[in-house]
Amino acid sequence: MKMHANQTRPRARERNNALNRPEFISLNQPLKIGSAEARGTARRPSQRHQQSQNQPVINPQQESPENNKERKELPEEDCMQLNPSFKGIAMNSLLAIDICMSKRLGVCAHTTSSWGSVRSMVKLLALTGHGIPWIFGTIVCLTRSNTLAGQEVLVNLLLALLLDVMTVAGMQKLVKRKGPWEMAPSFLDYLAMDIYSFPAAHASRAVMVSKFLLAHLVLAVPLRILLVLWAVLVGMSRVFLGRHHLTDVGCGFALGFLHYSLVEMVWLSSNTCQTLISIGAFNWSPLY
Repeated sequence: MKMHANQTRPRARERNNALNRPEFISLNQPLKIGSAEARGTARRPSQRHQQSQNQPVINPQQESPENNKERKELPEEDCMQLNPSFKGIAMNSLLAIDICMSKRLGVCAHTTSSWGSVRSMVKLLALTGHGIPWIFGTIVCLTRSNTLAGQEVLVNLLLALLLDVMTVAGMQKLVKRKGPWEMAPSFLDYLAMDIYSFPAAHASRAVMVSKFLLAHLVLAVPLRILLVLWAVLVGMSRVFLGRHHLTDVGCGFALGFLHYSLVEMVWLSSNTCQTLISIGAFNWSPLY
């Protein structure tokens, strides 16, 4: 009984010993050669000083090409620019001002906004610059026109509208900028491919149509002023509704002038327009 008690005491001590726990097993194991060399804490300062003197000094200009290649392959996102350029600071500042002013001008973005009571009227004004009503309206007027001059103007206007829709949709798909309030597009916006914010399609179309009508219709001075005012209000209505930024509308105005200039450069003659009308109406004579 005494011998059995004497044997159980060392076992109990081994169990209660903290060094026998799994977390501290590595402390009881002998050091490996690799780990001892890696630590190198037992070296004397004199030995380390002598070794540092014996080691050749590496010139940073004489680094291996592999290290230089690895440094060059680092992406720009991982590099912190401690000294940004003046151009980058100016662009970021202008972008912040554009976002701030566009959000403040979104007075009709919601029914609870400061001008929420006139939201329906502003939406109706913006609808007058939508692409779908203008395209269908031009086609209807083209089917009812009986003069060659009227048909020529309407065909070129239809081509200008299609050019505007396709160009703006392509640029919006490329840039993919969201509006200041990030609202979901309506059903008509999906039909006209007016999904994103930059550039503003309504502003581009309003400027192009107003410039086109001013150049090819004889209008009185009050009507000409109202037409220009309508184009400006259509562009700003999209900002009031929170759909576009101010820069989107400004670029849309410039793009509308560009579309008008392109249509004037490639103006289709009356004979070409009559050929297109006959092809569209499926009443051309068969070829012999």
